Amino acid sequence: MTITYSQEQLSTVAQQIIANTPNKTLCFYGQMGAGKTTLIKAIVSALDGSGTTNSPTFGIVNEYHNSNEELLAYHFDFYRLNDETEALDMGLEDYLYANTWVFIEWPEKINSLLPDDCCNINISIIDEKTRSLTIS
Repeated sequence: MTITYSQEQLSTVAQQIIANTPNKTLCFYGQMGAGKTTLIKAIVSALDGSGTTNSPTFGIVNEYHNSNEELLAYHFDFYRLNDETEALDMGLEDYLYANTWVFIEWPEKINSLLPDDCCNINISIIDEKTRSLTIS
């Protein structure tokens, strides 16, 4: 499935992703500035997330809750990871099998640790205001 969208369409795109992913582990691929974090914010919002959603670049993982304060998702940003051992040391496997949404930015940094059934979302920049994503 391929979707071309603008910033104004993020809410609709988030709903389409939620409806068309076979599981809750989503890996986001795309160059710096492609809009991975922005898209994840829209998905968290569509899932009734509460509080602030931002990139966990420095903390590596953020935890999000819904409006009932129940755990909704984990959001990883592995951009600054030096090797896969760091992900294992932080307990990545526990997060992956926690039966909640898991959003992973820069999953190529931990490729051998990813579950076989994760859903890949590749984001491409079309122009300053337009993106294209492919769900596989």
